[in-house]
Amino acid sequence: MRPAIDLNSDLGESFGAWRVGDDEAMFTLVSSANVACGYHAGDAMTMAASARLAARHGVSLGAHPGYRDLVGFGRRPFETTPAEVAAELLAQLGSLDGVARAAGTRVRYVKAHGALYHRLSIDAAAARAFAEAVAAYDAALPILGQPMSEIEKAAGDVGLTFAREAFVDRGYVADGSLAPRGEPGAVIDDPAAASDRALELVETGAIAADDGSRVELAPDSLCLHGDTPGAVAIGSAVRAALEGAGYRIEAFA
Repeated sequence: MRPAIDLNSDLGESFGAWRVGDDEAMFTLVSSANVACGYHAGDAMTMAASARLAARHGVSLGAHPGYRDLVGFGRRPFETTPAEVAAELLAQLGSLDGVARAAGTRVRYVKAHGALYHRLSIDAAAARAFAEAVAAYDAALPILGQPMSEIEKAAGDVGLTFAREAFVDRGYVADGSLAPRGEPGAVIDDPAAASDRALELVETGAIAADDGSRVELAPDSLCLHGDTPGAVAIGSAVRAALEGAGYRIEAFA
C-alpha cells in the first residue's frame, strides 16, 4: 500500500433557497471538507447540515472563511486591512465551530477561500494576521493553503502546522498560482483529465503549468471544487484512480 493522501473539497456553499453542488454525494468521496462560513457562501442551516454530514461520514471538517461577498462568491479582491482579515476570520471560524460542536464534531483545520486565499499567498501582513488569529483561537489547528506562499511562511512563524494543497481541477501558471478563471485551461472539468492530474501530483509532487514548465507543489492534500460542473463525477473518478494506484484516502487533520 502506498502512502495516504488527503482529498478535500469546497462544500457547504448553498445559501437559502439556492443550492450549490451535491454535498450529500461529495461527502462520501472526500476525506476533508472546506465548509463555507456564511460570508462568501453558506448560512446557518447549511453549516449545520455540513457538520452533520462530516460527522456521519467521518470527514474532517475545515473552516473555509472568505471575504464578506455573497454577490461575488468571495472571488472579488477586497482591500480589507490585516486587522479586518483577522477579525472576520475569527467570526467565521467561531461560527462554524459552534455549529460543529453541537453536531458532535469540531473544526479540524482552516483554509481561506477565493480571493482571500490568493491574497494570503502574496500579502505577508495579511497572512501573518490570519495565522496569528488561527493560533489565538486554537494553536492546534493546521492551515491548508498554497505551497511556497506567504501563508505557509506565516504559519511556520507562529508555530502552526501547514498542509500544502494542490488542485486537480484548476490549471496553474509558472509561479505556482492558479490560472485566472475564464482563461483556457483554468478549469478542468473532464474526470479523466482530473484523475491523470491527481496521479501525476501524488507520483511526482509536481504538475505542468500553462507554459509547459513544471510547478513543484509536494502536496499533502488534493482539492476539487464542489461547484465545478460534474464535480461528483470528477470526485468519483479521482478517488477511484488514487485507490486503484494503491493510495489510501485519509484526512491530513
